[in-house]
Amino acid sequence: MGAAPHGRAAPFCRGAAALVIVAFAAGGCTGLPPPGPRTASMALDGTETTRLGQAIVPLAATHPGLSGIHALPDGRDAFAARVLLAGYAERSLDVQYYIWRNDLTGTLLADALRNAASRGVRVRLLLDDNNTAGLDPALAALDRDPNIEVRLFNPFSMRGWRGLGFLLDFSRLNRRMHNKSFTADNQATIVGGRNVGDEYFGATGDMLFVDLDVLAVGPVVRDVSQDFDRYWNSASAYPITALVDPAVAERPDALAKRADGAREHPEAQRYLDTIRTLPFVEQLVQGRLPLEWSATRLVSDDPAKVLGKAPPQKRMAVHLRKQLGEPKLQLDLVSPYLVPSKEAAQAIGDIARGGAQVRVLTNSLEATDVAAVHAGYAKWRRELLSAGVTLFELRRSWGSGLPAQGRGRFGSSASSLHAKTFGVDGRSVFVGSFNLDRRSIDLNTEMGLVIDSPQLAGQLSQTLEESMPERAYEVRLDEDGKLHWIERTGGKVLRHDQEPGTTIWKRAGVHLLSFLPIDWLL
Repeated sequence: MGAAPHGRAAPFCRGAAALVIVAFAAGGCTGLPPPGPRTASMALDGTETTRLGQAIVPLAATHPGLSGIHALPDGRDAFAARVLLAGYAERSLDVQYYIWRNDLTGTLLADALRNAASRGVRVRLLLDDNNTAGLDPALAALDRDPNIEVRLFNPFSMRGWRGLGFLLDFSRLNRRMHNKSFTADNQATIVGGRNVGDEYFGATGDMLFVDLDVLAVGPVVRDVSQDFDRYWNSASAYPITALVDPAVAERPDALAKRADGAREHPEAQRYLDTIRTLPFVEQLVQGRLPLEWSATRLVSDDPAKVLGKAPPQKRMAVHLRKQLGEPKLQLDLVSPYLVPSKEAAQAIGDIARGGAQVRVLTNSLEATDVAAVHAGYAKWRRELLSAGVTLFELRRSWGSGLPAQGRGRFGSSASSLHAKTFGVDGRSVFVGSFNLDRRSIDLNTEMGLVIDSPQLAGQLSQTLEESMPERAYEVRLDEDGKLHWIERTGGKVLRHDQEPGTTIWKRAGVHLLSFLPIDWLL
């Protein structure tokens, strides 16, 4: 349910001149309405007796103070895990996303929420409003269900003229809720980088967003639930009834009919088969799901950040650095959007100059879905490389014999990186929504988990060590200070003196963008 660039501010360039004229005519008619009746609600207690609770509470008691973590690198598994958790939920589902598309996987997952509500499960759905264009009828219909409440975060007052809304209220609407979590019965939660949409779960035929989520059980779930409550009850979370006339709601059976139609789609069968065969929740309920029991901490932004009211020292980036600690031996950074500030680039360089091995994986120009972000990143490559940082840029494709849908942790045969994960000294990892860019640092709200797990940190390090040379270009500086890209394919080593897989026009466009003072927007 939704459409917009992936984690970026939506571009509203077409018809800009006409919108400016309309903006002057519209005057001061764009203020948000009062939020209307809004009852504060909190995560439900007493869920120890649910099926999930009966399985998880005794298991967690044998690992006091630790949370159980299970990685979900595969897209179809990540989708099925959400559907299965929704199916097992008995008391509550708290669901928070930046993007929810009205496509195959979005429709099927929305129907899973509807089915849960029909069993008496309380469903709270909190969506950032940047990506809900065209979804008002569907969301209003969901909200009509007595067990479902929908709230929109930092909403547009002009439902049909969002470009105009950006022009008139840019400073507020440019700040977005980028958080992503899916929590069942206050007992199990899925946190990570994936939004809800076909590309995030590998359902598109031409492109797979390489992503990573983790399932968590144990004490950290309560922290995620409390954080959800903080956003749900914040001043920026508007009941959809305060924004959308209930009369526009689609028929009550419309979602069920769309879901039935979606299930007939050939691509849906892969997902339905995964739901039927993935032993994920069954293993969890039986205590057989492989879990890494680790000290795990939630880091997140204050929702007041979108109103410009969160002090810089309270931002997630500050807490994240404190929680991960200062790298002494090794720092692995995986971020699809990498636009460091001068201070951040200096800090990363200092870690490398101090003797630690620093490896960074981001998108190549041929793989990125936002060229302007690549322009913001490209200007820092020489500085990072000169400091001793190893730079990998994920290739869009590799290996003619590979299948169209890959199942690796960080790659497929047609890929764009979307995972956000960091590893420090082989002891701790971060998994969440936070990109190493100015937007995540200064504008958007973000969340994620810091997990003290040598096993997970080792897996990340091993992936960069073994997989990236074949799946990414390594960027280097030659003796003359010029950039070149090393490609390793089938035992051969190729050197590219221009950004591989791109046209001269694309490179020229990115070069021009690099001169614009827009890094703070990226």
